[in-house]
Amino acid sequence: MSHEAGGLSPALSSVLERFLSGEVTALARAISIVEDERDGFEDLLHRVLTVGPSTCRVGFTGPPGAGKSTLVAGAAASYREHDERIGVIAVDPTSPYSGGALLGDRIRMNDLTTDPGIFIRSMATRGSLGGLATTTKEVLDLMDAFGFDRVLVETVGVGQTELAITAAADTVIVVLVPESGDAIQAMKAGLMEIADIFVVNKADRPGADRLAKQIRQALHLKAGHALKDIPAHHGVDLSNALRKERTTDAEAAEQGGWSIPVLSTVAHSGEGLPKLLEAVEAHRAWLQASGQLEACRRARARNRVQDVVEREMRRVARRSELATELLESALDDIAERVETPYSVARRILDGLLR
Repeated sequence: MSHEAGGLSPALSSVLERFLSGEVTALARAISIVEDERDGFEDLLHRVLTVGPSTCRVGFTGPPGAGKSTLVAGAAASYREHDERIGVIAVDPTSPYSGGALLGDRIRMNDLTTDPGIFIRSMATRGSLGGLATTTKEVLDLMDAFGFDRVLVETVGVGQTELAITAAADTVIVVLVPESGDAIQAMKAGLMEIADIFVVNKADRPGADRLAKQIRQALHLKAGHALKDIPAHHGVDLSNALRKERTTDAEAAEQGGWSIPVLSTVAHSGEGLPKLLEAVEAHRAWLQASGQLEACRRARARNRVQDVVEREMRRVARRSELATELLESALDDIAERVETPYSVARRILDGLLR
């Protein structure tokens, strides 16, 4: 990675120049370059990120069929009424046949595609876990630097691995429906740990009120409040256990911090959407006032550096003749139990780092 002023090829320099001048076609081209990890893509990102602003990033996650796309479309349309420029990333499951995104989310957002103030990009997961495509974070960076007022990202509903969105978004909205099951299942999926706002969508269906109540009870229990007035059982003192169970969220709530709202919506009619957008603004204000927004960005930068280092190390290892020779020469020793994968890996790493 050169990162020098003249480090970009003429083609990438042209893309960068048009990107910085605000050409949407250049943004689309830059995203394709990053998605495919073409030669020079990291140099392009380096140049872009030295000039880009920081936009408001809102993530929508939850199980398939929860109505995330409809909520995203409604939110985008509402923001456009206030003349905001919006970027949307819809991460679709990868087709097992073509390897491309199934584009279901883009189809559901067709009404937005004619609006020049909204840019929608569908991305394939390409088999990656976490509900995000491998390069979603980089694409988010590109949209951020392009100058959108907001970027909305919707992830594939993949249960326990949805945690990846927390590294990419400032505000995470977890969307559930009455058919999602009880709040305990949501807790098992790790959603209690990542949600800044809970939404029970399709609230006109039976069971919606019950689900909202269960989520509130689960949040209450997570904060350690539900058991505080219950007397000790068989002489067991619960106070120490409660202190251990209290999370940072619970402590913050006692110090004027963020209290996770549980909202109800009917996305296809827009019912409840204004309250949801108000909650997003309230969370943004809390992030800024509490200093959590800056802390979040610092953590994101730390994770990004680690990701890039790991990616480059894998690339170096794959291309290294030394690593290939050491591996091939050690296979017989591994088979005969003279060596193990760990000892061989150590020798390869020592050779690469030397």
